[in-house]
Amino acid sequence: MNLPEFSSKIIYNEDTFKSLAAFIKTFKASNIFILTDTNTNQHCSSYFLSNLETTLAVEVLEIEVGEQHKNIETCFQLWEAMANLGADKKTLLINLGGGVLTDLGGFLASTYKRGISFINIPTTLLAMVDAAIGGKTGVNLGNLKNQVGVINPAKAILIDPSFLATLPPQEMRSGLAEMLKHGLIYDAAYWNKLSALNKLTTADLMELIKTSIEIKTTIVAKDLHENNLRKVLNYGHTLGHAIESYCFNHPNLPKLLHGEAIAIGMVLEAYLSVEIASLSKAAAKEIKQVVLQSFPKITFTETDIENIYQLLQHDKKNSHGNIQFVLLEAIGKPVIDCNATFTQVKAAFDFYNS
Repeated sequence: MNLPEFSSKIIYNEDTFKSLAAFIKTFKASNIFILTDTNTNQHCSSYFLSNLETTLAVEVLEIEVGEQHKNIETCFQLWEAMANLGADKKTLLINLGGGVLTDLGGFLASTYKRGISFINIPTTLLAMVDAAIGGKTGVNLGNLKNQVGVINPAKAILIDPSFLATLPPQEMRSGLAEMLKHGLIYDAAYWNKLSALNKLTTADLMELIKTSIEIKTTIVAKDLHENNLRKVLNYGHTLGHAIESYCFNHPNLPKLLHGEAIAIGMVLEAYLSVEIASLSKAAAKEIKQVVLQSFPKITFTETDIENIYQLLQHDKKNSHGNIQFVLLEAIGKPVIDCNATFTQVKAAFDFYNS
């Protein structure tokens, strides 16, 4: 891929670790810190460390797993640990984990000593195709997602599909949602290919991952700071983020992974696209059918819907008091900066629930 200078170097080939070793040597780091969580440390760290070629001193930092730890309090603990262990301006931070880890780790590196360099090694499908790419870093503010952060691309991203063997089916589904989104906002042919999942083999997976990465990097390259085009990557996310936050704090609803919530958001925003952005009813039904063949349906009550709508008021994409949606004119043709009323959002839930 021919990427602009501000983009991350994406490493995926048969010699990923040799490429990583060469990068580390060229970078001339003083030492290496590896940030991981309890799950990743158990399942991925030994494989990664056994293949890491370096003579530099290596420190491993471990945090508890889960979205609830993606906050400024965790950052305080890590900043202090890094200072106590001798991290300096030329320390290289390697974030080894899923989307929560790469979001938090990128923010940690971007703010420690006013910014040190970092590499993302995503270990989940969602992180490989989305979270680790594009430079968005940050933490949550209470139950409000990604309210504090900066845009700062990693120096490099290593894509190693070997890590996917450690994932449960729920985590693979979560990543699939972002891949489906890439087709919906950018490439109808890619959407059609992903829609026929029962005909795809594991051998197809790496090519699909590469396609999603290429779609995201192409969009980000044209609009790093999300002033215009990059907004299209938020399709399904306005309602999806609110649903993710609401379910996380609701005693009677399942805790959803990011991609599972985004999948629901994509169905809801497909309906809004029919009402507001000229998407055909047939296309909206197709989106719903494809999503629900891979993601279990969740029932939302009227009270749930009202509370979710209230959470939309805090969405980080809002502007001038308006809730901003990305909708679809057609599959592969997004429209940014759309507004929807509560009545329309309620009808979207009726469409999803029906």
